[in-house]
Amino acid sequence: MSQIAGLIAQGVRSLQPYQPGKPAEALERELGITDIVKLASNENPRGTSPAVIRAISEVLSGAARYPDGSGHSLKRTLSEKLTVSLESLTLGNGSNDVLDLVARAFVNPGDEVVVSEHAFAVYVLASVSVNARLRVVPACEFGHDLEAMAAAVTPDTKVVFVANPNNPTGTYSEAGIVERFLNSLPDTVLAVLDEAYFEYVTRGDYPNGVELLSRFPNLIVVRTFSKVYGLAGLRVGYGIASEEITEVLNRVRHPFNVNSLALAGAEAALSDETFVAQSVGQNLEGLQQLGSGLDELGLEWIPSVANFICARVGPNAAEIYESMLKQGVIVRPVANYGLPEHLRISVGLEDENTRALAALDKARLTISGS
Repeated sequence: MSQIAGLIAQGVRSLQPYQPGKPAEALERELGITDIVKLASNENPRGTSPAVIRAISEVLSGAARYPDGSGHSLKRTLSEKLTVSLESLTLGNGSNDVLDLVARAFVNPGDEVVVSEHAFAVYVLASVSVNARLRVVPACEFGHDLEAMAAAVTPDTKVVFVANPNNPTGTYSEAGIVERFLNSLPDTVLAVLDEAYFEYVTRGDYPNGVELLSRFPNLIVVRTFSKVYGLAGLRVGYGIASEEITEVLNRVRHPFNVNSLALAGAEAALSDETFVAQSVGQNLEGLQQLGSGLDELGLEWIPSVANFICARVGPNAAEIYESMLKQGVIVRPVANYGLPEHLRISVGLEDENTRALAALDKARLTISGS
C-alpha cells in the first residue's frame, strides 16, 4: 500500500467514482462519430425553455460576482409554488448535492443506512463515504419493497433512502404504501423521498411528498431541475423538510453551491408551465413508442412512469451497448445496479427513439450472428 493509499478515509477506500452516461463528446473523440443520439442520462430531449435562455442571458454579465449564497429569489418562488416556507428549503448543486448533505449532516460512522436493491447509486456513495453501514433490501418486481425496508430498520438506523419513481427501473410506490411506510418508521429515523422524476408522473395514485411533510417531521423530499425542466447542465436541485432539519443541512452546505446562472435559470423554468406540460405529454408518447418498439423486438421491459425504460436485452447486454455506440446511439448499461442483462433507454424525440430501436435491433442481430 502506498503512502497516499494509507491516508484515504476508511469510508472512501472501497468506493468507485460515479459513472455517468457517456457524453456525446467522448464518443466523438473515441470513434469520430458526429451524428450522435444520446439517450443515456434521462435529460429532457426538448432542451431548455426559451424563458430560461432569456433569464440566463440577463444575468451573464454579472458572472464576475458571487451568487446570492442563500438563493433567496429562487427559494421565494419555490416557496410560493409549493406552499412551503423559505426556511424549509435547501438548495443544492443538483439534487445529488442535497442527498450528500443529508449523509454528511446526520450520519455518523457506524450508523446504518437502508436502501433498496436497484436504487440510485448516489445513496450508496453518500452513505459509504461517511463510513455508514449499508442495509440493502431486495427489490420487489424491480421496485422498492417499502414494507421490507421498514422492517430492516434497527436502533442503529439513521436514514432510509427511497426513490419514487426509482432510477434506473422507473417503478413507483403508491400513495397508500408510502404513507404506511412513513407511519411505521421511528421518529429517530430520517426518510429521504427522492422525487427527481416527480413532474413526469401522471398516475392518480402517485403521492406528492411535499403534501406529507406536515404529518411526518422526519421526512425530507428531494427534487431537481435536471429532468423535466431541462437544466441538467446547470446543476440545481432542492430539498424540502422541516425548518429544524433544513437548518442542520445548511450548516454543511458549501458556500455559493448554486451558481448565478443556475439560480436565474431555475426560477425562470418554474414560470414556464407550458414547457413542462408539453414535455410531460411528449414523454408519455415517447414511453409508448419505446414500449411498443421493444414489444416488436420481443424484449421484456420494466413498466416506467419516468422518462426512461429499462429493457432486458439478455446476457450480451454489454456487447449490445458497445455495438449501439458504434452506430452513434448512447444508452445506459445498468450492470452496476444489479441488472446485468438490462439497458436503460431515455425517452428522446420521436426520431431519436426510432433510431435507438433500430440500433438495438441491429446490435442484437449482429451479435447473435457473430
